[in-house]
Order: sequence, then structure tokens, then C-alpha cells
Amino acid sequence: MFSKKKIEDQVLVIFGSNGDLARRKLLPAIFQLYTGNFLPANFVVVGAGSQEKDENAYRKDVQAALKEFLPNETAARKESLAVFLKQVYYKKVHNQTTADFEGLRDYLYRLSDQLNIRRNIIYYFSIPPFLYETVAANLVNYGLNTEDDGWKRIIVEKPFGYSYDTAIELDKKLHSGFNEEQIYRIDHYLGKETVQNIMVTRFYNGFFEPIWNRKYIDRVEITAAEKIGVSGRGGYYDSSGAMRDMIQNHLLQVLAVVAMEPPAIFDSDSIRNETVKVLQALRPIKGNEVAQQVIRGQYIATQVGDSMHPGYRQEQGVAPNSKTETFVAIKAFIDNWRWGDVPFYIRTGKHLPARVTEVVIHLKHAPHQLFKQLCLTQPNNMIILRIHPDAGVAIDFGMKIPGAGYKVHNVEMAFKYADLAETKIPEAYERLLLDCMVGDSTLYARADAVKASWKFVDPIIQAWQVNPEIPLYFYECNTWGPHESNHLFGDSHMKWREPND
Repeated sequence: MFSKKKIEDQVLVIFGSNGDLARRKLLPAIFQLYTGNFLPANFVVVGAGSQEKDENAYRKDVQAALKEFLPNETAARKESLAVFLKQVYYKKVHNQTTADFEGLRDYLYRLSDQLNIRRNIIYYFSIPPFLYETVAANLVNYGLNTEDDGWKRIIVEKPFGYSYDTAIELDKKLHSGFNEEQIYRIDHYLGKETVQNIMVTRFYNGFFEPIWNRKYIDRVEITAAEKIGVSGRGGYYDSSGAMRDMIQNHLLQVLAVVAMEPPAIFDSDSIRNETVKVLQALRPIKGNEVAQQVIRGQYIATQVGDSMHPGYRQEQGVAPNSKTETFVAIKAFIDNWRWGDVPFYIRTGKHLPARVTEVVIHLKHAPHQLFKQLCLTQPNNMIILRIHPDAGVAIDFGMKIPGAGYKVHNVEMAFKYADLAETKIPEAYERLLLDCMVGDSTLYARADAVKASWKFVDPIIQAWQVNPEIPLYFYECNTWGPHESNHLFGDSHMKWREPND
């Protein structure tokens, strides 16, 4: 399930410990690791927030968060919860007040000495991106980055910059006090079990890797659909959009894992070297090509059943004439020997019919279709890698219908991880937090990967900004986005696969 590397005694400091991410994801993940006996004997969590409260008050807040987001676990493990809460501490820190970090340093040093913990410290930046540079600089000002008394690591949430230039600037600022081995850029998509299993599917099984190339694969589809809208995040989302929020980080990273070459050895540097090569090989989409290769959309007010869903422009915090995209579909190419001229179709959107993430590998048709006229469905062999929900793998192929004659129908042979009843599928944050604790950066984004992905999407965003003639298509809620996204396939008979097909 997890890395078997030895986990050293350590301290995890969460900046933004009173925020939604900490309550909803981080604290539950840490508690799950604790109850699974993955944490070292000497391990503490220090919440760092601007609110004035003592440790007992913060422990009550943590307990409330765990009961809300892990109700079954906390009910079944009352004794474990009580012991876990004793390992939780709190220090008031205003992120933009440099002097507060002197107090944080003294507090952490006293706490580690008192509990006999070496000064191995992870700083989790669960804070708005504009504070990353400030907090990192404040840590450096008081020597909280130095490793002569124990290792130090920072975990940074996406977005890693707002554009190619800002990503480079952020990278410079972080590297002014921390080296690359200390910086962990977290992308929770890479922590998902099926994303990791793509590598196993390809490189362990002898019947997959030989066909994983342009000779046998016709096209690849990557879909990440969300059923909800911006859900109160209109202010943030209107300055971000689907391209920055989903494509630049999550889905380009998934594409890189799907398309990577086999690494020479299975370690962090080797794996990330190969994924970076894929991102660097993405064929640039020039400004005059954007309208043909990229479709952007925005959901509008729609009556769905008994409910009226507001349009994006009616959401709180969204400008009434906003052109921010809530849907993006891209036709991309990877210019290398393995994938030359194989199209990769990527799409993501909000207010679609289902919450689902999957990769679909469409294989080329057999060279001579003996049974073409007898097929009851379109002959189409697919390998479906379902990331969420019902994580698993399916293979779609043609079979003869029992009875006289040779009528053919497509069938699906599927495997779901949930079928392994004794295997608990870890949440992404559990896996990624533990990887950082042991110093394994395999599933974290490296600086050169971030730059390469921004280099690909930046010209598209810039084209939208300077060319008002590039259309923004509107689509109704609970549909699969603007129908114009099917035009990316060129062939009028082709369209996006609907994940619930």
C-alpha cells in the first residue's frame, strides 16, 4: 500500500490549520495514517494559524473536523482518537508578520526538545498561493530551513504560479531558501491509486507495453468531469478557470504518466525524468491554432428536474460578463518517436452529468474487418483506466453473440479495486503525506515539469485574452459540455466517449 522506507520521528506544521483544506483533507488523512500505524512513535502535528486559541481549543476543533469528515472512523476508534489528539499542538502565527516566526521557531525547538524529537520538520502550506513566497521567506529569516539539526521540507499546494513567468518567479523565490529536494509540490491526482497503477499496468504486463504506441493506438482520451459548479468559489475560480485549475497541473500530469517511457530504474528521479520528457515534447499550440484545437465553454442557467441551477455568471463572486471557461477540451500531440501524430484529447468541466475521471486508450481497428457488417455496435477496442469513482481497469472488445451466425457485440471485461475486499484504497492525501514523510518525491511535481506544463498552456490563455474572435461556447448544466467539442475529432462519426456508456 505504502512505501516501506523507515519513517523518522518528525513534526508536521500546517500553515492555514484553521482552513477548509486542513479540516476536510489533511487532518483526516493524518488520523488515518495514525490509526493504520504508519506514523513514527514520536510524531506531532502543530497547527499554525492566525486565530487566538490555546492547544485545548485547537484539539476540540480537530476532533470536530474528524467527526465531520471521518464519522465512522472516529466513532469506531474513540480511544485512538483520544491518544491522537494529545499529539496535536497549536501556535498562533500571522503569516505576514515576520516576528511571529521567531516565536514559532522557539516554540518548535522547545517542543522537539521536550518530546525528544529530532528537528525533522515538514511545513505544509495550506494557505492562499500569494502567501507562499512570504511564508517561505519568513521561515528562512529565522533559520527554519536549515538542515544541520534535521531535515526540513515544504509542501506547496497548487496552483504553482498563475502563468509561465509567475511560475518561474515563484520557483526562484522558493529556491532562494530551499533546495529542490526540500520542495514538494503536491498534486492530489498523482496520489490516486489508478494513476499510480497506470505504470504497473504498462510496465509489469507483457501484453500492454508492446501495443502502447502509435502503431496500435488510434487516440487517447482523458476526461475529468465534475457534477457541481463552482460551489461558492466563484471569486477564486473567476481568476483561474478550468485551464489553470485542472489542465495545467492535474491532467497534463496524468497525460505524462500515460505517455512516459519506461524508466531505467524505479526511483523518484528516473520516473520524473521520463514524465518531464513527455511534457517537454508536447507540440505547441500557436495562437492562430487555438480556435481549431481548443474548445472552451461556460455553463448557463438550466432547469434540471425540479431544481434551477444558476449559470456561471450568476454565481457569487463572478463578474456578470465573465469569459472565464468552466469547460475546456484540447486536442494535443506529443512529438516523439512513440506517439508521433497520435492525438491526445483532454477535457474537463463543471456541471457535467457525472463526477468521473478516466483515461481511455482507443486501439486501432483490425487491418481487415471480417465482421464489420455483422457488428451490432461500432467496432472499437478500448482500454479504460478509471481513476474516479470505482477505480479500476476495463477492456472493451468484440464477442460473438451466442446462437446461429456471427453477430458481434462489444463487451467489457472489468476489474474494480473495491473487489479486493481486504485491500483499503488509501486517499490521495494519505499516500502523498506519507511519501513526503519518508522523503519519496516520486508522486510530486518537479520544477521542470511545472515549467513545461505552463509553457504549453500559456499561449492558449494568451490567445483567449488578445483575440476576442475565439468563441466561448455556452452549455447547459448536466450535459457533456458544448457539442462543438466533438469537432476536435474532425471525423463527423467520432465523438467523446461518455464515461457511463
